Amino acid sequence: MQCYRAKGHEIIVIDGGSVDATVEQTTGLVDRCEVCAAGRSNQMNQGASGAKGDILLFLHVDTELPMNADELICKALLDHNSRWGWFDVKLSKPQIRFRIVASMMNLRARLTSVPTGDQALFVQRSLFQEVGGFPHLALMEDIAISKRLRCQERPASPAGLAITSSRRWEENGLISTILLMWKLRFFYFIGMKPQRLHDMYYPSND
Repeated sequence: MQCYRAKGHEIIVIDGGSVDATVEQTTGLVDRCEVCAAGRSNQMNQGASGAKGDILLFLHVDTELPMNADELICKALLDHNSRWGWFDVKLSKPQIRFRIVASMMNLRARLTSVPTGDQALFVQRSLFQEVGGFPHLALMEDIAISKRLRCQERPASPAGLAITSSRRWEENGLISTILLMWKLRFFYFIGMKPQRLHDMYYPSND
């Protein structure tokens, strides 16, 4: 990310109360690191509220942007006459089963205009404010904001691939993880409360 800071872009890290010394580890590497209440919607909204740029990009810690992502984003927004979009992704492991999963993710996102949080959502500040930012949900905040954004205008699709960690699929099993994601999306579609979905996604260890 240092290459983007060198080009004048602002890097903000919002820590949701981790215990791995995130604030100390990012000292000197980012423009600002703040701590807030846990929850991705809380964290991303706080980061957006303090950002100075006209285009906001929300990046999960285990996702890496393609080279020249800033140039790719600006070109895509201009070419598509749009104010938001996301990157297609590939998973960090090269095996074909992971390439298939990434292809399914990308196809679903393009068909529905609803990306996942792993796909580095970017949006002009004006549009982000128009839709009210990320809804305060325990889970599915990426789906909820994407549905609001697609009601405003069609998304842009930049060239280049973001690389996201395949750890979740490796640790929990490929098929099990896919089925869980489908189940969570279905339950969200039929109206299950996000807190219950959160509890299903992050089961208690008790």
